[in-house]
Amino acid sequence: MKWAGVISAITTPFDEYGRVDHGFLARHARWQIEHGCNGIVALGSLGEAATLAFEEKAAILKTVVDALDGVPVVAGIAALSTDEAVTLARAAQQAGCSGLMVLPPYVYSTDWREMKAHVSTVIRATPLTCMLYNNPIAYKTDFLPSQIAELAHELDNLNAVKESGGDVRRITAVRALCQERLALFAGLDDMIVEAARVGAVGWIAGLVNALPAETVALFRHATQGNTREADAIYRWFLPLLRMDTVPKFVQLIKLVQQELGMGSERVRAPRLTLEGAEREGALRTIRAAMTGRDSIRALLASHAP
Repeated sequence: MKWAGVISAITTPFDEYGRVDHGFLARHARWQIEHGCNGIVALGSLGEAATLAFEEKAAILKTVVDALDGVPVVAGIAALSTDEAVTLARAAQQAGCSGLMVLPPYVYSTDWREMKAHVSTVIRATPLTCMLYNNPIAYKTDFLPSQIAELAHELDNLNAVKESGGDVRRITAVRALCQERLALFAGLDDMIVEAARVGAVGWIAGLVNALPAETVALFRHATQGNTREADAIYRWFLPLLRMDTVPKFVQLIKLVQQELGMGSERVRAPRLTLEGAEREGALRTIRAAMTGRDSIRALLASHAP
């Protein structure tokens, strides 16, 4: 696969009994591709992967691969142990995934020697092209630019980095060390314009689950240097994009999906759906954005898929 463009970090839908809703998952994946996404990442943080059993993860990958018929599907690979992560990586290959997004292990965060051994073992477990996911805020492991460059030198199938540390200077630093060796992706929704301006070629996006046309238009204007258009969409979009950067980002993004008629706010415990003043505040933000949506419609037309 080519690591570039907008790749959706797809949410995992649950039915009223708490089971994965595979029918909706397939429709939702196709809908995002039809609106311009370049691929799908399943089993990421937004996909509530930590709450899913191994069998559920394998079934989700199969559903998305079958639904998209050749469109790139990337499997998020995270686990408590290296052995489990390797097993999931091989299951992703067997399911027909195009690539892997490799995370540090859940819970355990330690020094570079151990973290390097973990991700290197997972990346070497299959011939699939891999993205390293750097999210020190959530996973307490920070892959420094020099360490990323070391991995790139040693691992031929490490081809991309998702940077979610929130510091756009990391894009610049990794690019300076690795040149064009790695495709650099923005991993937080509210850093995409800044990241594009310093060399990011892709975006693992969250609000795309509810607003794919707007997400794709913003990315294309930003990466094509259309500053006026990108800034106009960004100003409109930012209150929603910032929902991707807080602890309850899953609940918030699923609530946006529900409000726009493309999904349910149901989440899996320990997460709970929003309620009270927190939910009302989120709904006010969503509805204000939808009221102002007409202001950017003309900027979407030129980038319609």
